[in-house]
Amino acid sequence: MIATAERPVRTGPNPLHGMLLAGGFPLFLGAALSDYAYFTSFNIQWATFSSWLIAGGLVFCGFALICALIGIFRPAGSRGLSILYFVLLLVTWVLGFVNALVHARDAWAMMPTGLTLSVVVAVLAFAAIWIGFTSRKSGGYS
Repeated sequence: MIATAERPVRTGPNPLHGMLLAGGFPLFLGAALSDYAYFTSFNIQWATFSSWLIAGGLVFCGFALICALIGIFRPAGSRGLSILYFVLLLVTWVLGFVNALVHARDAWAMMPTGLTLSVVVAVLAFAAIWIGFTSRKSGGYS
């Protein structure tokens, strides 16, 4: 008698990748909200908060981008979604970096563009989380 064990195949993001992916969105969302607070109150401290939140979001998004790049080369059936997910994270990181450069200007000079970029980056980060967690199913047997 031969006993064989079937292991479930995990095709979703690993826990570290999931933590890094989920960590960027609240930071980018906080940056958009603090930009809105600066837009309504003109208190310069909100612009500083936004700059720091964008920097933190770029760190999380950068490490998630590295994990997504590694995930492209994993043997999985949904390689097209993995590439789309990687490209979406890359666009999020690049626009977040441009947003950080806009926020590095004087507080009065960054306002209309900074708020718009912060909202766009937050929406892109949410879309990346959505695709990253729902595109690949977890479980199943090989």
